[in-house]
Amino acid sequence: MDNEPAVNPIPPVVIVLCLIVVLVELVLSAAAAGMIGGPQGLGWRINAMQDYAFFPAVLDRVISVGDYSMNVMKRFVTYGFVHASFTQALFAAALLLALGKFVGDVFSAGAVLLVVFGSMIFGAVVFGLIAEGNTPLLGIYPAVYGLIGAYTYLIWLRLGASGQSQLKAFRLIGFLLGLQLVFGLLFGTSPVWIAEISGFVFGFAVSTIAAPGGWTALVTKLRERS
Repeated sequence: MDNEPAVNPIPPVVIVLCLIVVLVELVLSAAAAGMIGGPQGLGWRINAMQDYAFFPAVLDRVISVGDYSMNVMKRFVTYGFVHASFTQALFAAALLLALGKFVGDVFSAGAVLLVVFGSMIFGAVVFGLIAEGNTPLLGIYPAVYGLIGAYTYLIWLRLGASGQSQLKAFRLIGFLLGLQLVFGLLFGTSPVWIAEISGFVFGFAVSTIAAPGGWTALVTKLRERS
């Protein structure tokens, strides 16, 4: 008798990433509430931002001074696991779980990790090149956008295979960009969107080789259209 579940389980690699986000936030939130860490716990979130967030100055230091120390290089990744608030972290974890499942159902665990960490690193680099001032880059959102890019690529291939308009694949990112524009007009904009869009671009681009069939599948689809 076939005992396969009706719904595919969430890939373990996605669960682990989500748990890291949640556990870090639980510690910081508990410290802010005075539950752990004593009086010093009230400043744990600020300290975490100072020690693990990414700043444009980090990239400047790498380029101008050639500083490749662990304290500097870790920030290209660690910023993704520190959030500014409990709400931001909770929403990010939910998106990571949902999009990670969609992509993880098709991609291998290694490919999912490539999308997640590649998007964070690429997003930080572009953020460092374009953003001005000392605005910190925090949160897993560039990785989430990278997963959106991978998901968009899968939908793009599927629509092409069925003969439908592949522009439909970009409706999700178009909707999110529209939301960002509205919130920017209402509450002011932040350069963090630079890292998020860069994460999307990386996720979509790297999927051409990370998705099952890789580059061969993409070339086949493009030849079918010609």
